[in-house]
Amino acid sequence: MSFDPASYIFTQPSAPTAIRASTVLPAHRENVELRTSDGHRLVGELALPESGEIKATLITLHPLPTHGGFMDSHVYRKASYRLPALAGIAVLRFNTRGTSSPRGTSGGAFAEGIGERLDVEAAVQFAVDRDLPNRWLVGWSFGTELALMYGAAEPVASEIEGAVLLSPPLHRATDVHLKEWAQAGKPLKVLVPEHDDYLQPAAAATRFALVPQAQVIGVDGAKHLWVGEKYAGRVLNEIVDEVIPGSAGTVLPPEWDGPVATAHA
Repeated sequence: MSFDPASYIFTQPSAPTAIRASTVLPAHRENVELRTSDGHRLVGELALPESGEIKATLITLHPLPTHGGFMDSHVYRKASYRLPALAGIAVLRFNTRGTSSPRGTSGGAFAEGIGERLDVEAAVQFAVDRDLPNRWLVGWSFGTELALMYGAAEPVASEIEGAVLLSPPLHRATDVHLKEWAQAGKPLKVLVPEHDDYLQPAAAATRFALVPQAQVIGVDGAKHLWVGEKYAGRVLNEIVDEVIPGSAGTVLPPEWDGPVATAHA
């Protein structure tokens, strides 16, 4: 059975609640389906602010599904739990073709990052069709390859503002793709863990030098999977800084004074 985001049970604590890994803040959450141009049904979830302006939209691209990556990979799950309430940000998560999660299984089969081009296009088109504003790709690991390979090319490029990359391995994405981003001129923020398994900050700075507008940020102590609340929180702050104009230096609050729910692993 597919997980229903409406099943969260919210209660009103008597005092502000510390935001932890499993803390879910209020949002309008719905299960969604994306349709690719080659006929596949991709399952996902859209989390929107309960009220007020949608300040930005994150279209998240998850880590490698053959190594456990999916729409619930922890940084994206926490983004959907927190950012609609704390920052007015819409978060679209989905499983690329052939990927399974508690939400369900997307149609098709893993395509080594080639067929997934159509998944990226479908996700961006969904956000456009829903009139979600200020759209950004957020890629993590394998997801950064998809963002780099397809984000600066049409039909995606004209529909997004830029991209935020977490732990880019630069295995599938090549200098050709980096040069496309350079030519597009769209913002590219690159968060690189100090102890990454594939590409560490110094090497990343060299590779991304091909993109003059790329901002490469090494994160001391972090590893490829951003394990630990300290590092997940840093990622979410960096995303907010990038996608919301005028928010530079903003730190998301560690507590919430309102209804909360608890997610179960």
